[in-house]
Order: sequence, then structure tokens, then C-alpha cells
Amino acid sequence: MSDCADAILRKLRASDIPAALQLSTEAGWNQTGEDWRMLIDLAPQGCLAIEVDGELASTTTLLCYGQRLAWIGMVLTRIPRRGRGFAQRLLTEALRLADQMGIETVKLDATDQGQPLYEKLGFRCEQTVERWARPSSSGAPSPGLRSDASPPGDWRVADHRAFGVDRSILLERLARRNPPLSVPCSYLFTRPGRLTGYLGPCVADGPGTARTLIQRALQISGSGDWSWDLLPRNASAVAIARDLAFTPSRHLLRMVRGKDLRTQEEAIYAIAGFELG
Repeated sequence: MSDCADAILRKLRASDIPAALQLSTEAGWNQTGEDWRMLIDLAPQGCLAIEVDGELASTTTLLCYGQRLAWIGMVLTRIPRRGRGFAQRLLTEALRLADQMGIETVKLDATDQGQPLYEKLGFRCEQTVERWARPSSSGAPSPGLRSDASPPGDWRVADHRAFGVDRSILLERLARRNPPLSVPCSYLFTRPGRLTGYLGPCVADGPGTARTLIQRALQISGSGDWSWDLLPRNASAVAIARDLAFTPSRHLLRMVRGKDLRTQEEAIYAIAGFELG
């Protein structure tokens, strides 16, 4: 079709943020303009776009955590432009970049619709990921937790131990937006979303600590809708979510390409986001 011939593959730019936000909003996703800006700032070479007739038609992002791991996210195509191979073209380019940089493992969180394409590109199943939601009585979105205290430095060490790679560049950026609640060896971030407040990432040394941090965040934030993405293999996270009136709302599949790289699921009580890991 003509728009395939006219499609331009290029880097995503800050000036694309309003159009990119329209894409994620069209898909019903929770990301804000600031979430898009963070990805472009952290991974300017890995944020890719296809432009057709001056319009942002499709996106994919590749966020690298050193050479051991990269995360693919924001695989979106404007509804009228779907079915033209744009997502496959962007993903192929993202994987080419990852291979060029010597990235050992690439992961993503896939919807059922995206899974066949990812398998075609060499991804295999690792584990399930679930979004749990808790609506508020008022229906007002949660603003995200604000903390004035400087957190202990060892929350970065705890994250590296649990996640398996150094993602301090991401956590520092999240901390500038909303400082985490933390105690030794454990932390919890929250941030505002377009539709709901977002709970995560959270790493804790045990379910008691995780529950305390999460309850504290919910108490400080007041009323509002919340989203919480967790790994069902962490049975304690599931139990806490259920006890705090969260219910499952989405089911995704974590997929991997390259070397196996497993996290300490028992220490991860909330992920950073489907597009972040």
C-alpha cells in the first residue's frame, strides 16, 4: 500500500511526545507525557518511530540496562495504520540495535495479540505478568506519593540484587519525579498515570516490609484509582494485593530473546512497568 512505501523510520523526538501520547491513549494505556519524555531522555537511540505523511504512525522503545539486558516497550500503531507491518519493522530495527550493542538478553511484556509476532522474531515465554487494579470511591486518579525524606542509598543495591542488572539510571529518574518510600533493603515507588496512580517498582526483603510500604503509600495518597503490575510467581505479592482490595485486570506474558536472565521474583513485589521491566 502507498503508506508503506512512504513510511519513514526514524528516531522518536521530544517534539513527538504529544502524538506519542495520543497513540498510547488510543490504546487505553496509562502512560503520561512525562513517561514518554523519560523514555526518550534515557534511550534516545532506542526510541523509534515510523512517520507516514507527516503523522506519527507507530512506535517502539528499547531501554538498555548496560549490556546484559534491554527492554522493549511502547509497541504501538495508530489504528488506521495497523496491518501494514510497521510494528515488525520497528521491532526488527530495535533488535538489530540491541545485537549491534552486544546486548545479551532482550525482554518484553507481550499481549496475546503481540505474542505471535514476538515468537516470530525469536522471543520465547518466560512467565506471566498481571496488572491488578483498585478503583477509588471518588473515581479521581491518584496523584502518586510524594516523600520529602532522602531515602537510604541501599535501596539501589537491593534493586540490583533482585532485578539482576543495574538499572540505577531509571530509578534515579523515577526518584526525581517521586522519591520512593524506603527502609533498609526495601523500597517502593509510586507515580501518577493518565488514568490511575501507578504502584511500582517495589523490592522488599519480605512480605511484611512490602505490605507496610504499600499500605503507607496508599494511606498517604488518599483516594484514587491504582494500578499495580506484579509477577504472579510471587505468591506474597498476590496475597497482599488481594488483601488490599486489588483485583486482576490484565494478563501479559513476559518473553525473552537471548540468554536466560532470571530475577529474584520473591523479592519483587511490583515491577516498574510493562515498558520498563
